[in-house]
Amino acid sequence: MDLSGIDLSAVPKHMACVMDGNGRWATQRGLKRTDGHSAGEEALLDAVHGALGVGVKWLTVYAFSTENWRRPTDEVRFLMKFNESLLVRRRDELNDLGVRIRFIGRRDWRVPRRLIRRMDESTELTKNNTKLTLTIAFNYGSRAEIVDAANAVVDAGGPLTEKSLAAQLYDPEMPEVDLWVRTSGEHRISNYLLWQSAYAELVFIETWWPDFRREHIADAVREYQLRERRFGGLNS
Repeated sequence: MDLSGIDLSAVPKHMACVMDGNGRWATQRGLKRTDGHSAGEEALLDAVHGALGVGVKWLTVYAFSTENWRRPTDEVRFLMKFNESLLVRRRDELNDLGVRIRFIGRRDWRVPRRLIRRMDESTELTKNNTKLTLTIAFNYGSRAEIVDAANAVVDAGGPLTEKSLAAQLYDPEMPEVDLWVRTSGEHRISNYLLWQSAYAELVFIETWWPDFRREHIADAVREYQLRERRFGGLNS
């Protein structure tokens, strides 16, 4: 991994990825859309290695949105089974790398109980790791998260403020996103980490997710370090 041109003292703490383009990658090759999801597994593991290599401490990936239930039934069924098997296959490897695995999203009746058990097992196995927190957004939608958090504040009888709402998000420990990346050339936020990404630097990459590698992580960090972050103020 080429780290030239990167200031390792100014790496983003939290990087978020929209893993987009699996289906189009497969269609271009005359394959089934589900083959694109399978190919994306290696991209995810390489992205983790890239984040570790550059020093990112939090990596959050968009695995399945609340809107993805609208996809064809066969594809949704595949994704449920694929994500379960991915956790079984890869959690020991991630644990050996020092990666802490966490999940955000609604755990409603649509998510198979077996998959939820795999999520809980992976979280428990890796809970003490400190090199990188890999958060998987599954059955996740940012609007749903904000509504759920607001309802929790109201149910608790507290005043609804930025601080009280932030404390009720799916993972209150998660830091704000510094660098937000989407693959496949699409330029949309797609209901992903809206609250956490209020001041994120957005980077859009033409590469489809199955072709994404650790070098793209390095390139995104280089782009991030060219930006002037003012957070609504002025830098002297």
